[in-house]
Amino acid sequence: MNSQNTYTRGVLLCLLATVSWGAMFPLMDSTLQHIDPFTFTVMRYTIAGAMFLVFLRMREGREGLRLKGERIGLAWLFGTAGFAGFQFLVFFGQDLIGARGALNASIMMATMPMMGFLVNWVMKKVVPPKFSLVFIAMSFVGTILVVSNGDIGSLIASPKEAGADALLLFAALCWVVYTSGASYFPTWSPIKYTAITTVLGLASATVITAVILAAGGVPVPTAGAVGTILPQLAYMSVIAGFVGVLGWNFGNRYLGPLNGVLFMDVVPVTAFVISALTGVVPAGVQIVGASLTAAALVFNNLYLRRIAKAAPAASPAPAASGPSVGSSSGTSSGTASGSGSASAPAPVGSGTRS
Repeated sequence: MNSQNTYTRGVLLCLLATVSWGAMFPLMDSTLQHIDPFTFTVMRYTIAGAMFLVFLRMREGREGLRLKGERIGLAWLFGTAGFAGFQFLVFFGQDLIGARGALNASIMMATMPMMGFLVNWVMKKVVPPKFSLVFIAMSFVGTILVVSNGDIGSLIASPKEAGADALLLFAALCWVVYTSGASYFPTWSPIKYTAITTVLGLASATVITAVILAAGGVPVPTAGAVGTILPQLAYMSVIAGFVGVLGWNFGNRYLGPLNGVLFMDVVPVTAFVISALTGVVPAGVQIVGASLTAAALVFNNLYLRRIAKAAPAASPAPAASGPSVGSSSGTSSGTASGSGSASAPAPVGSGTRS
């Protein structure tokens, strides 16, 4: 395969992944009218998790399923953060917000690459390049404009809505932590990390959901309700949860993490377009905010490229100190790089994203 074909394939796969993730937020608006986000998440990842296990077995054989001597407790912790933390909180927060929940949830996806710098800073003591801190701030200003619809005072005046938006932000943080966790399993392939953590995280999600249902926190879904959301379940499990994740993994393998991360901007754009077509039209200030967040991601990407280009001249030794584009940007891009990644709904960088 020549370089042009490789590049084209990478672009198409990353587009497939991010469009599929962007579409899932508007789709969840109708889903949440019939079923709670907790039960839906368990159903979704029961299907997707089984598919990942089968795929892992096909790709790596029995060895891929062997866990003897591995840090299962740590894998369970990261899986719980991703599949109970992110998945529960993002859709619960979207449900609490209501009509504009899909817009708010999708914009959080675009903040994950920038948030990854902060997680790397805390978890691995990797200090972000100085101008990246400016772009991180720029990204979050754009997010605030979207969630507040330009009225920042409303975040204080309406604590319930602000609390729901905080859940979305914390959900994004959970996913960044989850995908960054892949770097703690350097001998695992991205597919193995995805499959194993999905199953372990699903165990936690199932227990939590059972407790919520038993306590009456949400009503037990009826058979009719489950039948109503089967098309959405199929899309979320197979397209966004499985195909999208594989597309992201392999697309980033072809393009590299620094190129792949830019496609995270497609997620909110897709959500905004679909929401507008279904009658939820973003306000002008929300479009400005989303554009600001997208611009921060692009500017930071260009900045990291400049650092990477200057690094060989500054220090010829491969192990020389200085910012690592792979470990800095990869943390949140949801790539297959060894540094781990964050980004995404099915999101699977070194792990997943969705």
